[in-house]
Amino acid sequence: MPEDKPGKTIPFTADLTVLRDEIDRIDLDMHELLMERGRIIDHLIEIKTKQGGGSAFRPGREAQMMRRLAERHKGLLPLDTAEGIWRIIIATFTYVQSNFSIHVDVSAGDAPVRDSARFHFGFTVPYCSHEGPGEVIRAVAASNGDLGMVRVKAGITAGPWWKALEGERTPKIIARLPFVERPDHPAGLPVFTLALPLNEAAARDTIVYSAEVERWRDEVRPALGAEILGDAGTGLGLAMMLAAPGEVSRDDLAKVFEQSGIGDARLKEIGSHAERFEVG
Repeated sequence: MPEDKPGKTIPFTADLTVLRDEIDRIDLDMHELLMERGRIIDHLIEIKTKQGGGSAFRPGREAQMMRRLAERHKGLLPLDTAEGIWRIIIATFTYVQSNFSIHVDVSAGDAPVRDSARFHFGFTVPYCSHEGPGEVIRAVAASNGDLGMVRVKAGITAGPWWKALEGERTPKIIARLPFVERPDHPAGLPVFTLALPLNEAAARDTIVYSAEVERWRDEVRPALGAEILGDAGTGLGLAMMLAAPGEVSRDDLAKVFEQSGIGDARLKEIGSHAERFEVG
């Protein structure tokens, strides 16, 4: 646990007026700091414009920020509140750098994914609902930098939706939310964030693959070294979505399939995200 940083000592007094004055001072300081953050972002926009622009999304950096927040958090304020405040700050300042909308798959129910979208992106970012992952992927592909949100477990009716992420210029998985996982998370539904390829900004702790095999044997699962996030039958066999640690290469996965007798797995990378972080 990090040591407390030196600062103004809060007076231990029974005088409610003094304590309320301290609260007012803190509120003013927080507002001033937010406006100062805005001024820095304004300079950042100016510099990036001169350098030719670039994506405002930094999912790896966001994951690190949320992890540090959870690790240092203590005291009366619930972690849910602190995390929610930071998520709104991050998402809103990203939005003012480059306006974007969030396209959300509500085909399996609106409430849980809406809660996740609002918790992670606030109310400033426009919210667009769609019926199915395919619609979300098409909306992101046709946009000028929007994001998509799809449940990790999208359901049987969605089919092998992840195959629409194959290809060099198609949208890709850039994050798995929530960044800080815990059993009682108020927006704990596991979802993927989708975007057009980020190139240098992508977090690559976990690589997500689309795999297609002609046949499958469940005893191969322990040797695979990857989590099977979804599977669905196709005319050519079985389509799967796999999440593998970044140090496990596509060749490593292909070799497991080959040596198990399953044969050619036809693996295609469809995105990546930061390492999952869980608190008790």
